Amino acid sequence: MTVDLDVHLFAIVSGDADAFGQWMAGTEPIVRETLRSFAAVVDVEAVLQEALLRVWQVAPKFVPDGKPNGLLRLGIRIARNLAVSEVRRTKAQPTEADDLEAAVLVEVNAPDPLLRRAITDCRDKLPAKPRQVLDARLASAGGRDDTDLATSVGMRLNTFLQNFTRARQLLADCLRKRGIVVDEELGS
Repeated sequence: MTVDLDVHLFAIVSGDADAFGQWMAGTEPIVRETLRSFAAVVDVEAVLQEALLRVWQVAPKFVPDGKPNGLLRLGIRIARNLAVSEVRRTKAQPTEADDLEAAVLVEVNAPDPLLRRAITDCRDKLPAKPRQVLDARLASAGGRDDTDLATSVGMRLNTFLQNFTRARQLLADCLRKRGIVVDEELGS
């Protein structure tokens, strides 16, 4: 915080809504960031709006302590107290920022469990050789070329590639029968 937003304080105390709007424009992102750890358990937007409303209401009684951004610090304290009260009311637990980001990544990257089950069921129905080739290709995760994979499963390269093509086609057909739209890259 390099800018002291208390420059608007006199006008805010006097009831100047425009000055309060300018103050809010500078403080809102900062106050929102301080509520980040509560994002998984409370409605941060509602808490933020309530905190800003309360700052507007108490601003005429605010006495600066001589340090920069006194009204902002008050707003942060109000917002965090509101969030804590909401957590207590709902008996939820706040989340640390790093844990929250990790949870979001997991959620974004987590596949649909029904789709995963359908793929697993269809994979399990594949004939032995195509399933063996598909499993080898998936297990390598692109780390080995097909010649090495073919050798590892005791096949010539051409046989390996034919089995892989067959596995893709059978898997795609099985998923299509279950109503799953298969991307062209999967062999539809």
